[in-house]
Order: sequence, then structure tokens, then C-alpha cells
Amino acid sequence: MSQRAATIQSLPMAFEVVKAMQADGLEWDEDYRPLARQALAEIIEDQMASAVDRHLEGLDAEDAADRRNGYYRRHLLTTLGDIELSVPRTRRFTPTQVLRAYARRTPEIDRVMLAGFVLGLSTRKVGETLLAILGRPISAETVSRVAKTLDAAVAAFHRRPLKNQYTVLMLDGVVLARKTGAGALKRPVLVALGLRGDGKKEIIDFRLASSESAAEWERFLTDLYRRGLSGQGLDMICVDGGSGLLAALPTAFPGIPVQRCWAHKIRNVLNKVKKADQPAVKRALHKIMNAPNAPAARAAARKFANRFGDKYPAAVACLRNDLDELLTCFHYRSEDQRRRVRTTNAIERRFREVRRRTRPMGTFQDRTSMDRILFAVFNHENKSQGVSTPFLMTQNN
Repeated sequence: MSQRAATIQSLPMAFEVVKAMQADGLEWDEDYRPLARQALAEIIEDQMASAVDRHLEGLDAEDAADRRNGYYRRHLLTTLGDIELSVPRTRRFTPTQVLRAYARRTPEIDRVMLAGFVLGLSTRKVGETLLAILGRPISAETVSRVAKTLDAAVAAFHRRPLKNQYTVLMLDGVVLARKTGAGALKRPVLVALGLRGDGKKEIIDFRLASSESAAEWERFLTDLYRRGLSGQGLDMICVDGGSGLLAALPTAFPGIPVQRCWAHKIRNVLNKVKKADQPAVKRALHKIMNAPNAPAARAAARKFANRFGDKYPAAVACLRNDLDELLTCFHYRSEDQRRRVRTTNAIERRFREVRRRTRPMGTFQDRTSMDRILFAVFNHENKSQGVSTPFLMTQNN
């Protein structure tokens, strides 16, 4: 290994040696890390000095004037730790391209930082995590700069242009909790999911709201419309039945048929029935929902009313008042298509993944950490559906 190391002349070659050592089961312990950092620093500084020499030699050929202007200190974070470099410069030139070539922080460190933010950790806790990995403290400023990389991606997701490429729009509000100085504060997340013509489901956008009022829903839906989601091509909109959302829909998407979510409706009806009778009532509701066509569904609804009307008039009224919108899904002849559009369960399933990831945290630290985690989960779900997000997340965002 020592003979091979003696031939190292570039940082990529040094990284190859590191990989080879790790492949052989050798790890960088505290005896090797300082020497490794010193060697990498010498390699990078030598490359920067060579870049300055080439710059000055090129000016001599062009008969232009410039001269050396000392050094300044800069830190490069790597998996081996923090490397402090002396960066040479002239009055008109600094070899920053050498540093850019090897990055301000190696991708592995950035991924650790971003993973910490996705898990809802504070900048202080992310710094503590990196301290154990790098063996050196990381400033809050450095961690915050990396956090802005993810925040820029979240902002781009919320701003991206939208297209009318959906046959069904699903809307729901799901309550999450976040920590405050006075305890946990519960707030809804408004979510729009689109079912595309190819059968893929895409989280279009989400918004942290103060309530599920008509005003909050209208702001969310108006933003979707402004960005290009005008509703053209939509067969229907599936909603959870909240009064605020129902009040906002005619303003944002007038004239589009509404499908009431069967999962929400069944829960609402069962809440008006004694526990002992709930299984029978639920089976009767499933006969309506799973009917082969709309006339058969209406016939099953009449049987439901005749059977339970005297004992549970409130439950029957709960069903009857929204029956037309519960049967909008029969626009589709295929049972499989109806099953896909008659509930907002696709949104609920994605929030189960959010809660699974955040269960060890208990609640979210703040709005920013909520936004990051929701974006990370929803973007991952979109990718698993084969739905590409039309923006890139890079360190320059």
C-alpha cells in the first residue's frame, strides 16, 4: 500500500486508494485520518498552485499584467474530516475551479445532512451527527447552507408549472402535529393527487394550512389553477366531504362532477349506528358501493333505507343526502376503474408513510421540517410511480 500511495498525484487517485482499502476491510481510524487529511491537502494545494502558474504563464504570452497576491484559508469537508487549505491567488485570478471540481462538501456528507433534515432534525442535531462521523465540529452556518439546498428543491416543487394530464383529481386534508413552546399544535395538510390517463398516481402539490376552511382550500386550489391545472380533461374530482373544500370547489373548478369519498362516508354513517349493528350496516353499504352499475346501486340504496330507516334515520339521511355524488364513479363501466376513483385512500396511504418515518420523532419540530419531510416522502412516492418531477435538486439551486 505504501508503494502505491507514493504514486498518488491527484485527489481522484487518492479516493481510489481509500475505496480499495475499504474493500479490503480496512477503515480510517484516528491514526490514519490526520495523515490522510494532510496528504489530500497537499495534493489539492499543489493543483491550485499549478493552476495559478498556468494562469500567469498564459498572461506572459499575451503580454498582460497580473501578479501573485498571497493566500487565504478555506475549509473542505470530506468523509475523512475537515481539511484546511491555503488557497493561492493573484490580483485577478483564484483557482476556484480546482475546489469546485472536488466540491465544497463531498456528496456523502451532503447526503447525511439532507437525510437528517428529512428526518426533521434541527441544524444543531445534524451538526452533532456529523461530529461523530467526521471527528470535527461542523458550524451551524455550514449545516444551514446545506439545508437551503433541500429548501430550494421544496420551493421549486411548489412553484413548478402544472399540466392538464389528469383524468381524476383527489383532494383531502390530513392533520399532522408539530411542536411549539406550548405543546403540540395540530394543523391540516391540504393535498392534491392526480390520477393520470396511464393509471399512475401523482402527488401534485400540498400545503401546510391553518385550517380546512373554504378560504384555505380556495387559496390552494387557485394556486394550482394559476400554475396550469385548469381542470381541462378531468372526469371528476374525488373529495373527502369537508364543508370548506366543498364550498371552494365551484370557484376553482366549476362544472366538474364531484365524487364523494366512500371511505369517509362509510365512517360517517357508522358513527350514527350502534356498535352491535355496525357490521350489518357496513355490509349493506358495501352492496351499494360495489354494485355492478348505477341503477343497481340505487336499488341497493333503497333497500338500505327501507331496512334501517326506522331505527337509524340519521344514518340513512347521511347516505341519502350525498348519494348522487357517491355514485359519480359509475361514470366508469369498469369495476377496477371505479375502485381507483371512489375514495381518497391513495392520499391516506401516503400519509401512513409520512407517519411511519416520523413516528420516532413524535411530532415535527417546525413548519420547515414538516415541509421537508412531506416533500421527501411525496417525491419518493411519485418516483416509485414512474412520475418524474420536472426540476433538479443540486447544490446550486
